[in-house]
Amino acid sequence: MPAKSDTKKRRTVVAEDLLKYHLVADPQISPDGTTVLFNKRHVGDKNDYVSNLWTVDAQDVPAATQPSRVDAQDVPAATQPSRVAAGGEPRQFTSGGKDGHGRWSPDGKTVAFISGRDKPKPQIYTIPADGGEAKKLTNFPEGSLADFKWSPDGTMLAVKFREAEPEWTTEAKKKREETGGSTPARVIDEMYYRLDGDGYFNAQRHALYIVDVATGEHRLLYDKDRIGWFNYDWSPDSKELLVSGNTSREPFIKYWKWSIARVKVKSGKVTRLDKLPEGVKSVVAWSPDGKSIAYAGRAGREHWGVRNTHLFVCDPDGGNLRNLTDNVDYCLSAITLSDSAEAVFEENIAWSPDSSRLYMQIGWHGETHLASVPADGGGEFTFHTKGRITGQFGNLSADGSAIAMTVADILHLAEVAVGRISDPVAASVRVAKTFKPKKLTRFNQPLLDELELSQPEPTWIESAAGTKIHVWVMKPPGFKAGKKYPAILEIHGGPHCQYGEAYFHEFQTFAAAGYVVVFSNPRGSKGYGEEHCFAIKGNWGAADWEDVQAVTKHMRELPFVDTKRMGVCGGSYGGYMTNWAIGHTDEFAAAVTDRCVSNLVSMVGSSDIALVPGEYWDGNSWDNTAGIWAQSPMKYFGNVKTPTLVIHSEGDLRCNVEQSEQVFTALKLRGIPTRFVRYPFTTSHGLSRKGPPDLRLHRLGEYLGWWERWLR
Repeated sequence: MPAKSDTKKRRTVVAEDLLKYHLVADPQISPDGTTVLFNKRHVGDKNDYVSNLWTVDAQDVPAATQPSRVDAQDVPAATQPSRVAAGGEPRQFTSGGKDGHGRWSPDGKTVAFISGRDKPKPQIYTIPADGGEAKKLTNFPEGSLADFKWSPDGTMLAVKFREAEPEWTTEAKKKREETGGSTPARVIDEMYYRLDGDGYFNAQRHALYIVDVATGEHRLLYDKDRIGWFNYDWSPDSKELLVSGNTSREPFIKYWKWSIARVKVKSGKVTRLDKLPEGVKSVVAWSPDGKSIAYAGRAGREHWGVRNTHLFVCDPDGGNLRNLTDNVDYCLSAITLSDSAEAVFEENIAWSPDSSRLYMQIGWHGETHLASVPADGGGEFTFHTKGRITGQFGNLSADGSAIAMTVADILHLAEVAVGRISDPVAASVRVAKTFKPKKLTRFNQPLLDELELSQPEPTWIESAAGTKIHVWVMKPPGFKAGKKYPAILEIHGGPHCQYGEAYFHEFQTFAAAGYVVVFSNPRGSKGYGEEHCFAIKGNWGAADWEDVQAVTKHMRELPFVDTKRMGVCGGSYGGYMTNWAIGHTDEFAAAVTDRCVSNLVSMVGSSDIALVPGEYWDGNSWDNTAGIWAQSPMKYFGNVKTPTLVIHSEGDLRCNVEQSEQVFTALKLRGIPTRFVRYPFTTSHGLSRKGPPDLRLHRLGEYLGWWERWLR
C-alpha cells in the first residue's frame, strides 16, 4: 500500500493487468556466486507467453529503471546487449522465446538450457557464460524433454526425456491429413496414460538418458520407472546416478512402492537400496563427499500428502537411515498457492558443500522459508528466512555461502533475490545463519507503483471444535468506514496446500471491483502441522466444512460486510467445497464453482490420477459407493437455491469436465439460475494460472459479471 504522504494518483487493479506482469522463476547462482541466471516469462504480442533466460549480478542491487517489458526475442543476435549481467542491472541472456531450465556447468563457463524454438522437437542448447551464440547440443526425436543435470566433471548431462509415440507425432499427423487418414485409436493397457497439463502419451514414459557434452550424442541409461516421475542425482565422481522411482507393475495401485537405485553410467548396472523401508521417495541428493544419500519422502503406504513429507539421510548402501525432521511438525511438500507465479510442486533439498548440512524449503502459516538441519541429525532445525514472504529457492554457490531464490509477498510479485547464508570463508561455511534476502530485480515495481492495492489483513479465528484457523481479509481500495460492502469467500484447491503470503491477481481484481475478499486455510491445508492436514483424510465435508462455516461466521460478523450480499467460490477442491456449501447453506447470494469435484463416485474413474480404494477414501465406484457418495456434493443438490456460475476446461484431465456437467444439469433441472462456461480442449486444470492470456481474462470477466449480477 502507498504511504499516506504519497500524492501520486494511483489506480485500482483491473483484470488486464495480468498481461503486464513479469514472472520470474528457477533462479540459479553461478558456481563463483557472482551471477544469478533465471527464467523470465511474460505475455507476448500473439496471445502467448515469451520465456527467456536472464542474468543479474548477485552482488549489486539494480537501478530502479528496468528493461522494457517485451523481450528482444526477434532482435538479431549481433545487436543484442552483452548477455552477462553488469552493474547490477538484469540483462537478457537468450532470445529463443521458449527457453527455460538454464543450468551452469560445474566450472561456470557454459550454460545449458532447454528450448522449444525448434518445434516440435525441444532440444538442449549451450551458450558460453560470457556471451556468444547458442548452439543446439542434442538431437532428440519429438517428445517431452523434462529436465537435465550436469555431471560434476562437466562432460555429461543426465536427461529426462519421453519419446512421442510414432502414430502421434506431428509428422504422422501431417501424413494423415495429406492422405485423408483417420485419427488413430488409443490402445491403453495401463491406468496411467494421460496427465493434466501434459496430455495423452499412452504407453510412453519418461526415461533417463546420458548426453555426451562434447558430441551431443545421447543414449538410454534407465527406463525402469513405470510412471516416469522418477528423480535423479549424480554421484560426486560422475560414475553413477542415483534414481528414485516406482518400478511396481501397478504403480498407481501400489504407489507407495518407491525405491532408490544406483545406476552405473558406463554399464547401466542397477543396484537397488533394499534396506530402505517402503514409502514414497521423491527428490534424491547425493552428498558432495559421497558418503551419504538424502531424500524427501514418507514411510508407509500413505501417498496423497496428508502426512508430512520428511527429510531422510542414509548411507550409500541404504543403511543407517535417519529421519532428520522427525522431531518437527513441518512438511517439505507444503505449497503456497498463487495465480501470479510459477507453481513448483517438487520438494527442494540441497547439501552444503562440506556435506554437514541439508537445506530445504518449508511452507508454514501461509509463508515459505528456507530451513536447514545438520546432516548428522544432532543439531537444531534452523529457519534462515523469516517474515511474511513466499520464497522459492534455487541452488547454492560452490562455496555454500550464497543461495539463489525468488521472493514474493502479498503485495509484490516474485523477484529474483540472493541470500547470504554465511561468510565465504571455509572455516565459517558450517555456521549457517538467518538472513534477509537481497532483491536483485524490480521488474514489476513500475506497474505496482501505479496501483492502489488492497492490503490483506491476517487474523486467527476458532472453529466450533476449537481449531485455530488462519484467515486473511482484504478491504476494497478506498475503503470507507461505516459502509457495507459485498463480500467473496475464496476457498483454495488441493486441498493439501495453503493460501498465504503471495500476490494473488484474482483477489486484487475482486477487491478493486469493490468486494471484501476473504481467504483462509481450514483443516486439510498444509502449513499448520500434520494433524491439521490429516483431519480430512477420506472424510471431506466434515472438519473442513466446520472450519469453512467458522470463516463464514467471521465474515458475517465483520461490521463492513453486507451479509445479504456474500458470495463463495473456489477451484478444484475449492470447487468441491463451493458445491458442498451451496448444498448445505443458503447464506451465500451467489457462487462460482470452477474446475470442480462434484461426484466422488464418478471421479474415481474419470481423473488422470486414479483414486485407489482404501488408499485415501474407503469404498469404490462399483459395489461400495455409500461412503464416497455421502461425501459427494451432488447428493445434496436437492437443497441448492444459490445462483451458481459453473466454469470448467474441456481439456481438464485432473477433474474431468463431467464433474461440472453434472452440476450444471442438476441446477438447470431444478430451475436454479446458472451458466456454464466451458473452455476448449486445448486448456487444462491450470487455466487460471497458465492458460492462454485471452481466456484467463475471459474467465475473470465471467466471475466479475456474475458477482455484479447477484451481489450488487
